[in-house]
Amino acid sequence: MPRGPDNGTGETGSPKESPAGGAVPASFEDALLALVPGLRRYSHSLARSDADGEDLLQDCVETVLARRAQWRGVNLRSWAFTIMTNLYRNRHRAAVRRPTTVIEDAQDVAVPDQTGDPLERARIRAALESLSPENRTTLMLVVVEGYSYQETADILAIPIGTVMSRLSRARHQLAEQLAKDNIVALRRPK
Repeated sequence: MPRGPDNGTGETGSPKESPAGGAVPASFEDALLALVPGLRRYSHSLARSDADGEDLLQDCVETVLARRAQWRGVNLRSWAFTIMTNLYRNRHRAAVRRPTTVIEDAQDVAVPDQTGDPLERARIRAALESLSPENRTTLMLVVVEGYSYQETADILAIPIGTVMSRLSRARHQLAEQLAKDNIVALRRPK
């Protein structure tokens, strides 16, 4: 009994949901291409520099394409973000073993909203950079990329409770930093 037409992923059966929502891409490559803007934001937030972020993005796309046969046909978006997270962790471990001096610039931190006052954006970048890498990564996945707590836990390979505590700490630290810089006033619960 036929299973249905090829859906562009090398599998037959019902079409997969588009990673970005809407129409189903014509091919695996099209689906991956639709993910690139989100992967770019995430890579820049992990790497904290434009050059390293672009290198990480390129490595991620190459790895996803090379491991296409290992994809189970479910949620390409989560799979690609998990690959990027693991690539970053591997690089970070290697960098710790080979210490180098890196001059980081707050201008290189990815901030999704590019509207408004440039001075305010610079303060937001600095506030984001003041977060620990773990808290910043968790915040970016949940708030900017829109992942659920469970998806974030799966991508980072940590318990969901850890996601919730990191997110809470990140939001609190960010709110305190921004309030200190007179950007956003902390709201007190009633």
